[in-house]
Amino acid sequence: MRLLTDDVKIQRLALFSAIEAGNTYWARQVNEFGIAMVYEHLALGVYDATKYGAITQAISAFNADESLAAIAQSGGVFITPEDLSWPTRVNQLAIPPLGLIVKGDLSILNNPSLAIVGTRNPTPYGVRLAGDFAAGFVDREWDIISGGAYGIDTAAHRGALVAEGRTIAVIASGIDVQYPAGNARLFDEICENGAIISEVMPGVTAMPHRFLIRNRLIAALSLSTLVVEAAFRSGSLRTARDAAELMRPVMAIPGPISSPSSEGCHRLIGERAAELVTSVADAMELISAL
Repeated sequence: MRLLTDDVKIQRLALFSAIEAGNTYWARQVNEFGIAMVYEHLALGVYDATKYGAITQAISAFNADESLAAIAQSGGVFITPEDLSWPTRVNQLAIPPLGLIVKGDLSILNNPSLAIVGTRNPTPYGVRLAGDFAAGFVDREWDIISGGAYGIDTAAHRGALVAEGRTIAVIASGIDVQYPAGNARLFDEICENGAIISEVMPGVTAMPHRFLIRNRLIAALSLSTLVVEAAFRSGSLRTARDAAELMRPVMAIPGPISSPSSEGCHRLIGERAAELVTSVADAMELISAL
């Protein structure tokens, strides 16, 4: 097998295609030994075959040309920290991505941006506010980042698009997998002047654990995170806590005290894990003060 020791980007792609995103062990290995050595040791079978045999086999079977062709056929580009377009804010993560596949405008990845997240089952109140806050930040020349899911995510993306702004969807599947299927048209509209970002290869399906892993990217790509509506136990709270760990401002919109859809927001506010905001002006003032 030919060792790809002369091309760090291809080595990263090999590891990217073989290792599940968000893996603490491999993040430590890369941090300690570097991409080239981790790749070489996997290619040579240095790692424990019982524990890491599947990854070693994937590295052995890796074909750079086929992988790059699959990404290109899906309309994407594979970027790494060596690229000028790399979103440098993700480097602050405890487990930074090995690379990212991006479909759309690479030039916007370092723009000022707000993450808007929340429940997949919002009330009309939440839908309206997600769209209003997205449009308000777009008017102030910020981009909007969310997860492409139904509910608050969709409302945030659409709010940005209606305001003729840019929005980025960070998804838990390959960029060629339309998930959720009902948002296929939305994804096309996002890519017209925004982007879709994925941490997995084309063809990879969305799984529950991949949503939690991608949430850290939503938090890291954004300068601040806003939770609009969220249940008491919600993946959106994970995004908020990821943002807090990065020392990024976290905000939450209060709702009716009897609404289950706002229990997560009230929990964040009550635990002082998020600042209460009621308007775009409030949010901008809070962010600019920090």
